[in-house]
Amino acid sequence: MVNIGYHAARIQGQVISNLYTKLVAKISKFPIKQSRQVDINVYSFSCERDLPVQVASIRSFIRHVGIPNKFTVISDGSYTINSRNVLCQIHPCVNVVDWKDLANPQIPHYIFDYALNHPHRPTMAMWRRLAALMSLDITEPTIYTDADILFFPGATDLIKLCASDDSSTWYLPDCKPSLDERILLEATDKLNPVNAGFFILKKQLDWYKPLERVEKFVDSPIFYTDQTVVHLAMHNDDAKPLAADKYIINVDDQFVYPDRYAAKHIALRHYVNDVRHKFWFNAGL
Repeated sequence: MVNIGYHAARIQGQVISNLYTKLVAKISKFPIKQSRQVDINVYSFSCERDLPVQVASIRSFIRHVGIPNKFTVISDGSYTINSRNVLCQIHPCVNVVDWKDLANPQIPHYIFDYALNHPHRPTMAMWRRLAALMSLDITEPTIYTDADILFFPGATDLIKLCASDDSSTWYLPDCKPSLDERILLEATDKLNPVNAGFFILKKQLDWYKPLERVEKFVDSPIFYTDQTVVHLAMHNDDAKPLAADKYIINVDDQFVYPDRYAAKHIALRHYVNDVRHKFWFNAGL
């Protein structure tokens, strides 16, 4: 039996996506009704293909959280000059930098090797992201967010978390383990899987301890190896999970028409591949 709701949702998502893509240069210029300044630095990592979702994500952050000190889009190297201009015209707080301009040349050489030469392009991109993130100088509350995340009215919760005296790191609990088991050495390493798409830092993590496992046990990384590095670094730092009822990454509504989780009370939803089409139901302008 044909699942009409599922296919209708995918068609609707594709139609809205195509329209948004055609109009993205104009949409990025639309004023955002927001005057609240928030003492937060935000980073996102994306590529030329992601331009429409990146624009929608940034606009949703500013609309529902506020105007950060800076919102830096880390390019995987593929953004054109025109696309960089589109991103920067969203708001003066937005800037675009290439991952190589952020990456500290002193980080382990094999990270650059994966980032520059890995034959699987998505895996290569993830190591470019990791190289940039582990090189950041964290002096203020800092959020990392993937481009395929939308923010909702409940995202004002982020202001409270970032402004609190609690210096903890906060991570997005994953809905299922997506980890490279070659570097999970103990049974406890598999507990409480972390999704690398969103986190809050008030200090830089120790990335080198989990990376030692990569160097020792991994001949060639897979797509989830870098996420496993994030997972281990978070738990080594005793990071705290964000509330799963407000910070959403579930995919159990993949085969039904509506977005079960989009609501005013949630902070965000990470629209991973299985439910990416639902991103466009809530992208707005």
